[in-house]
Amino acid sequence: MFPEGLYTALTNPYAITALAAVLAYWVSVHLYPVIIYLSQAKNLMEEPGERSAHQYRVPTYGGAGIFIAFSVLAMSLSCLGNCPQEALARILSLMAGISILFFLGIKDDMVGLDPAKKFAGQLVAAGLAIFVGGGCIESLDGIFGLGELPYLASVLFTTFVFLLVVNAYNLIDGIDGLAGSLALIATIVFGGFFLVAGDTSMAITSFVLVGALLGFLRFNLSYTKRLFMGDSGSLFVGFLLAFQAVVFLGANQQTSPSSILSNAPVIVLSVFMFPLINLFSTLLFLIKVKRLDNYFWKSRSLDKPFLKKRFPRRHSTPQILLKSLLILVISWLVQDISIHLHFYLVLAIGVLLFQLPKSKMLPLSEIY
Repeated sequence: MFPEGLYTALTNPYAITALAAVLAYWVSVHLYPVIIYLSQAKNLMEEPGERSAHQYRVPTYGGAGIFIAFSVLAMSLSCLGNCPQEALARILSLMAGISILFFLGIKDDMVGLDPAKKFAGQLVAAGLAIFVGGGCIESLDGIFGLGELPYLASVLFTTFVFLLVVNAYNLIDGIDGLAGSLALIATIVFGGFFLVAGDTSMAITSFVLVGALLGFLRFNLSYTKRLFMGDSGSLFVGFLLAFQAVVFLGANQQTSPSSILSNAPVIVLSVFMFPLINLFSTLLFLIKVKRLDNYFWKSRSLDKPFLKKRFPRRHSTPQILLKSLLILVISWLVQDISIHLHFYLVLAIGVLLFQLPKSKMLPLSEIY
């Protein structure tokens, strides 16, 4: 039996989500020194080179701390929070998906990984989320004239969204603090909605990730105990954000009319604006120079130098974050307009803000 005060806290959604964030932060900041020590002892470090922005060896397994803190606390707090059985099944499918991507990322960080295997792992993780977790985008709310989607189209489109977001976040782990900070903004937005909508299990999931990311950023931005997220982190964090976005879109359709956000798909677009623009910019450039096959099958690190060439300075992260927040605020303030106008307005603002006139394109010699 729990003490009455503790039981009340565990059944109060606001209290348990606050507890989730605090515990995740506490666990993660105690894990990272151990990860840094083991990385140094086992020589699991990213070496500086022509394609690197850092000038000394840095541990690149920050994703392990996020994964451990998230996995342990999301599952245990969901059980303690008296979440319904359906919600627990959803969390279990999420755990299975992120475990696949985490271990694929670990292997990629250590010895490299065939892109086909990485892609297959992403498909399996997306399948678990869709068919076991019940996460599926059933409607586009009228964007491009599309409303309710047929089941097969819904499954295919949801799978595409998972692949898109996972790979978009995998590409932005190239500037200190960027991937972690953008993920933090996204999960706060989704977590706040789940909390208000009464989805306690997803709110716990979101705020556990908030705490784990805050712990990671404390070390990622440190000068003395620095570490990178690595593929072990960026892959499954991107998957978590995609999962939250899919559940967000579905939950927004099922809540009471007073709680429904107008034009929810455009809100999701604004949350993911920079990672998506960076992804499409990279792919368009590679198509232009006819080296798309080289990117996928030969070069494992083209994404990071490409991003660093376009945004090379340390203060690029605050600039990108401020612009991302501006897009999100504008999207929120004008969400009552037509969804088509809303979509094109937000997209145009994003392109104007992030396609900087002075951006430096990656030299062709870097593609080989």
